[in-house]
Amino acid sequence: MKNLKLKLLPALIIILSMNILARAQSEEALKQANNPLASMKTLNFQNLHLPSLYGAPDDASANQLFIRYAQPLGRVLLRATLPVTTINAGNGNYTSGLGDFNIFGAYLLSDPASSKQFGAGPLLVAPTAKDGLGPDRWQAGLAAVVFIASDPKIQYGGLVTWQRDFAGPGVAHTDIMYVQPFAMWQLGGGTYLRTSSISAFDFENSGINIPFGLGIGKIIAAGKTVFNLFVEPQYSVFNQKFAGSRYQILTGINTQF
Repeated sequence: MKNLKLKLLPALIIILSMNILARAQSEEALKQANNPLASMKTLNFQNLHLPSLYGAPDDASANQLFIRYAQPLGRVLLRATLPVTTINAGNGNYTSGLGDFNIFGAYLLSDPASSKQFGAGPLLVAPTAKDGLGPDRWQAGLAAVVFIASDPKIQYGGLVTWQRDFAGPGVAHTDIMYVQPFAMWQLGGGTYLRTSSISAFDFENSGINIPFGLGIGKIIAAGKTVFNLFVEPQYSVFNQKFAGSRYQILTGINTQF
């Protein structure tokens, strides 16, 4: 019996080590699933539904589907977004089509292995929007992102982008900054609470919109692919001269591979 125990001891050590390693990998996957600077390819589909619009008829609404791809290239993260927008101006007057394509490159200024990461770089917006769904102007600016994951339970950070028009046939000028603070609280088993609403500061038209959201998400690892599903209702706590909605719902499926 003693010999049998000695023979089984290495196997038990290996099994225990694998279990500890799997736990560590699982915790790391949970932390990195919402990391915009993760050194992984990502393909995201996020939908923002605005059931009512400020200064519009009661039946007016809007919907934006964001198709987003991110690709790390060394210490640079490239992120490209193409929106598909549908606007109901009221009385069944719908306009649908592509929005403006935007891309930014964030250079990772911190240690890639650090739990505190920071990146910044240039941003470009191309006027790909259908008539009426964009300003028909080229825009350029800057993007900065920070992500802190030193705590396995709570991760937080923010994304700030600023863009201004510089060319194009459109007559409406743009000078706008978007600020997106975000935080995730891990509940266990891949389930987490989240807040990630985007505030807008329109310097050209003195417009401001500050929403707050609270939602829930679920992270599912399947092999080398991580799926992140979430829903987040948001409420506008302050709005001044900015087109938007008092209520909105953000849903999404993010994949990392």
